[in-house]
Amino acid sequence: MGKRKRRQLLPAHTAASTTNHHLGSGGSTFVTPQGQEMPVALEKYWRGRYNFFWRFDEGIAIDEEGWYSVTPEAIAEDTAERIAQLHNKQLPNPSKKRATAYGRICVIDAFCGVGGNAIKFAEWCECVIAIDIDPGRLEMARHNAEIYGVADRIEFVLGDFYQLAPMLKADVVFMSPPWGGPEYTGAEVFDLDMMPFHSAQEWLDRARMVSKNIVYFMPRNCDPVQLADLYPGAPCEIELNYTRGFLKAITAYYNDMALVDEGDNSNSERRIYRRPSHSN
Repeated sequence: MGKRKRRQLLPAHTAASTTNHHLGSGGSTFVTPQGQEMPVALEKYWRGRYNFFWRFDEGIAIDEEGWYSVTPEAIAEDTAERIAQLHNKQLPNPSKKRATAYGRICVIDAFCGVGGNAIKFAEWCECVIAIDIDPGRLEMARHNAEIYGVADRIEFVLGDFYQLAPMLKADVVFMSPPWGGPEYTGAEVFDLDMMPFHSAQEWLDRARMVSKNIVYFMPRNCDPVQLADLYPGAPCEIELNYTRGFLKAITAYYNDMALVDEGDNSNSERRIYRRPSHSN
């Protein structure tokens, strides 16, 4: 398998197109240059649309919740590339050109949403299982994967990961469970026990039924030590995820994923907290 395609950067002016504002029947809205009317609360996300999908203008499908939850593409690609290196780590003679390696491993995206992460996993890994409980959002993920040319490498599963976990097996589980909407940014420290539906600990315990190698994508105001303590005794590495100089999120890597050397290609600031396997 040859070198994976990197995200293409668009000129800065493409993200600053003119919009018009008015008060619609549902409150304040804005109208995009294409004539689409959207809630004004989504304007900053729409202006950064190419940060989420560089192929946005080719017909990317996304709903309101998708705008709030989709991972910026640069971060999604960094995560996918790092997961792919787990395959390299297991080889007798690991490739010296790790950034070009295609990971022959299976990844589960437990909350795929509109497909931002699943698309990148499919570009870097051999097998991807994308799960979501919302049928409309799952179809958006499939549609978006078709735009990127990777839909045939993803198995789309409609269901609740919490219920499906005991029946699943994979090399890596990637989780970005619901955080509770944009209101989470108002807390000084994000409460891992107050997540919607299940706590962070309960979600991770479910993921451990599938694989010991877990990647947890969480709000930027999480406590890194608390994240590490969710998986006692396992190596853990915390990654700060930045785009354009702004901290967007935190990713926790557990077990073998914490020991993968991604090299110098990451777009994220890394290794702010690392716990070896012999810690209690």
